[in-house]
Amino acid sequence: MKAMKLPKELQSFLEAAETSRGETLVFTEKKRPVAALVSLRRVDRESLALSTNPEFLKIIETARKEIRAGRTTSLEALERKFGVAAPNKRMERTRKTRRSS
Repeated sequence: MKAMKLPKELQSFLEAAETSRGETLVFTEKKRPVAALVSLRRVDRESLALSTNPEFLKIIETARKEIRAGRTTSLEALERKFGVAAPNKRMERTRKTRRSS
């Protein structure tokens, strides 16, 4: 990822991104999308890097295909198979107990 300071001539694009309320602004040429402008105010660099990484996107798409085809194993099934409880369940119970106090 490359970063650069926004030139003054493009300041209006920054203002447009800020007022878009989180929506992506798509620029078109002859009615075809050619670029997009997204506000990064609430986006961390890791999420941005992953969302534009072709290898990561391929992993996500493969996982989605497996889910649609029913080739998945639930967390509960894995817990039963290996006789262990997920650590998050202990944390979840602790949080619920604290909230109700």
